[in-house]
Amino acid sequence: MKTLEDLFEHQLKDLYSAETQLIAALPKMVKSATDPKLKKAFEDHLEETKNQKKRLEDVGKQLDIDLKGETCKAMQGLIKEAESFINEKKDEDVNNAGLIAEAQRVEHYEISGYGTAVRYAKELGHKKIASILQETLDEEHGADTKLNDMAEQRLNRKAIEK
Repeated sequence: MKTLEDLFEHQLKDLYSAETQLIAALPKMVKSATDPKLKKAFEDHLEETKNQKKRLEDVGKQLDIDLKGETCKAMQGLIKEAESFINEKKDEDVNNAGLIAEAQRVEHYEISGYGTAVRYAKELGHKKIASILQETLDEEHGADTKLNDMAEQRLNRKAIEK
């Protein structure tokens, strides 16, 4: 990589890999969740993630970049950690609280990645692409807030009561 444009392309490929991996992993979180609202939140985010991947594909076409071929090792690690948690024996309420923690780790990674991509797009003069990426960044913030609210308002408390 020699330019910010090269780095931007690398970031987009990393995000594309991350979203692709997450689409495969979220059904496991849906299956593991026992709280109906948490299960629904994961189902909704799966659909949102599919749209986010599609947006990245559109960005790739606009920039004439093939986004396939890279593996986001960070997402790979986060998913491995989540799968390890899912496979542990635990109380149902503790499971739901832990699933939120695992999902928020993923959201925070994505927020960081999309925040960087938006900034690079702006600096490189890709205003339309920055706007598209900002839409996804806003959704990631929204998903994180929703998970946080669920944890604080009731799921963590249910796990404490055990």
